[in-house]
Amino acid sequence: MYPWLWFWAPQLHFPWSGSVAQRIEPTTDWFFAGINPGAGNSRIEQKAFDVASYGKQLGLITEILIDLADRARPTSELAGRSRERLKRIREEIERIKTAEYSSQALDVEAQVLELKRKGDPSYARLAERLRTILRESASPDEASR
Repeated sequence: MYPWLWFWAPQLHFPWSGSVAQRIEPTTDWFFAGINPGAGNSRIEQKAFDVASYGKQLGLITEILIDLADRARPTSELAGRSRERLKRIREEIERIKTAEYSSQALDVEAQVLELKRKGDPSYARLAERLRTILRESASPDEASR
């Protein structure tokens, strides 16, 4: 039955009630959306970043710059100190990367050993997949061992 005066029917919405529309997809472009339009095009920045991250780009530039600076020998004391500082920064970044990769390797090893210890059935499948991956990535002289 449809009420005759439906347009006068009250609709009450208390706090935290009523219809809710919520966007739940993650926002992954927050960094590029924050680029000032005068500084560049965020869509181009995103595509360039997909080719090579800023860290990769800076790493390549640093390697070339240090190589050129070593060949030309800076003429001022300030330039020489800056070159040495850049070398120290590069070395520190390489230490950070090495430590992080070592930590990740230890974490993976600990997780695999935990699966083995618990007798999880997925351990055998994982072990076989890891063997395949390691064989594929081994150098030719290592694979023959």
